Amino acid sequence: MYARVPPSIRPIGSATRGTTNPNRLRRMDRWIAAVHGPTLRRAEPAVAVDLGYGAAPWTAVELLDRLRTVRPGALVVGVEIDPARVAAARPYERDGLTFAHGGFEVPLPGGARPVLIRAANVLRQYDEDEVAGVWRRLCARLAPGGVLVEGTCDEIGRRHVWVALGPAGPRTVTFAARLGSLDRPSDLAERLPKALIHRNVPGEPVHTFLRDFDRAWAAAAPYAPLSARQRWIRSAQALRATGWPLTDGPRRWRQGEITVRWEAVAPRGT
Repeated sequence: MYARVPPSIRPIGSATRGTTNPNRLRRMDRWIAAVHGPTLRRAEPAVAVDLGYGAAPWTAVELLDRLRTVRPGALVVGVEIDPARVAAARPYERDGLTFAHGGFEVPLPGGARPVLIRAANVLRQYDEDEVAGVWRRLCARLAPGGVLVEGTCDEIGRRHVWVALGPAGPRTVTFAARLGSLDRPSDLAERLPKALIHRNVPGEPVHTFLRDFDRAWAAAAPYAPLSARQRWIRSAQALRATGWPLTDGPRRWRQGEITVRWEAVAPRGT
């Protein structure tokens, strides 16, 4: 287990509302384990950070359990800028799980670098022009080959959109949903990460992507009697056929996910 980091500099960032619920981040966690399992297995040690876990430690506890399905020796450090939340989480510490006071500087003992930083529902309170700087700071803390996963979801984890980044910057955007709750793919627009949520307007690539996704969803309506999953899969196939650079395939589509390369939906001018 990681030793606690002694207090030093003032943490970087601002406290979030702290809203959290059990299983809220299950879609993101399952995607991380499936897609980045090889990275976790290669890392030694395999340290992951749950950044800004909130008023209760459920997401950090669950992250450890889910990562250990693919990397038995994984370690998780929950990092919170509010010291009262850290104190409240300490009783939940166990082998492989610790909690630390900090922010975007991501304090780990000896300056250790995590192979994964997960930051969910952290940046929505920030201005859009602050996001790139936070991304750079967090990516600079990653171990070689590490990944930052940053995004937003609803309160019970039915709808979620996240960006995956490496030290060189953003790589992909993943849209994930409990398909039975979805009327159309663009319903996910309300959960776009801060870097994209204000760009869902005509002329911006992410708006075009969601428009095309809705059109593919409508064209796939004959598959709805089979299941929402089959309709989602057919929609994804149609998107790929029209040139959208999807990075995943039916195995992930069946989970209610679809991942597209960042440069295809990045804000204009970036």
